[in-house]
Amino acid sequence: MKFEIHWWLMSKLFENAVVSIQLGVEDYQANDPRRAISAVRNFYAGVLLLAKEALVRAVPGADLSDLIGAKYKPVPDGQGGIDFVQDGTATIDFVTIGRRFKDFGLSIDQKALEELNRIRNDVEHLFTQKPGEAVREAIANAFPVVVQLFEHMHEAPGDHLGEAWPVMLAAKALYERELKNCRDSLSKVDWISGTIAEKGLICPECESKLVRQLDPDNTQQANMDLSCRACGDEPEVEATIEASLGDALKGEVYFRIKDAGEDGPQYHCTECGNDTYVDFEGACAVCGHEYEEEACYRCGTSIPLHEIIYGEHSGLCDYCGHVYDKLMRE
Repeated sequence: MKFEIHWWLMSKLFENAVVSIQLGVEDYQANDPRRAISAVRNFYAGVLLLAKEALVRAVPGADLSDLIGAKYKPVPDGQGGIDFVQDGTATIDFVTIGRRFKDFGLSIDQKALEELNRIRNDVEHLFTQKPGEAVREAIANAFPVVVQLFEHMHEAPGDHLGEAWPVMLAAKALYERELKNCRDSLSKVDWISGTIAEKGLICPECESKLVRQLDPDNTQQANMDLSCRACGDEPEVEATIEASLGDALKGEVYFRIKDAGEDGPQYHCTECGNDTYVDFEGACAVCGHEYEEEACYRCGTSIPLHEIIYGEHSGLCDYCGHVYDKLMRE
């Protein structure tokens, strides 16, 4: 009996996922700013439900609550051991679902999920000036995730999403054209940073990639006049480069901390005052300032970059600076 109930729940989960995505697309099609929040909420919920369904189908004999529970706690099993049971009613969300998929050996575009979550928060809490563009970007970013999830379930999206599927295809195509136009407007710029040249810009206000240059013939980075197609903001060049570096390098930041407990690669630039110095490029992405290698004049060791930038004593490593302070107090 439990097995039959489980499969009934699974079919309802899949049905609810499809309906939520369809409702989100219908709200998007309405082209009504008042329905933008509803569009993103429904679409977001549908993709999350679809991801849960993919997990269920990966292990059809498991209990649903065990698969999608967010937290677990150990309890005695009555036989001298322990069982892990769900702690509370919370289920996995976009923050934790990527890890659950990895544990199950399933692939999922975690970055696309993060961007969808970001746009959802943006529309709900900031409500962009151009909500239609924000919803289109959400659909475009989630598109590869939706395709992945249907593939995991050995299903075809067009067989289940009905009229919503060609609308999603069109939204993705339109977004990609807009993104290409934005990137093309920046193609002549002589960038200081190779990272920015490769990854492009994001809006510091809404984090959209749809940032364009008003004068596509301009080649000077410092002279750019920028505009965000998603929220309508006209961000400053320096703030945009700083935000774009943070987005492009966040994976490297994570791995440095996780693997070696190291800082970087993005540092403060004392020349222009922005957090835009990239260590592996050896220069500030905004002003081009380069920190020269320094040796401690007391012990002769090479001073690490973060000590050159943040150290309290110029020309001294942190240890020798500590010794100096101690001597001064005696």
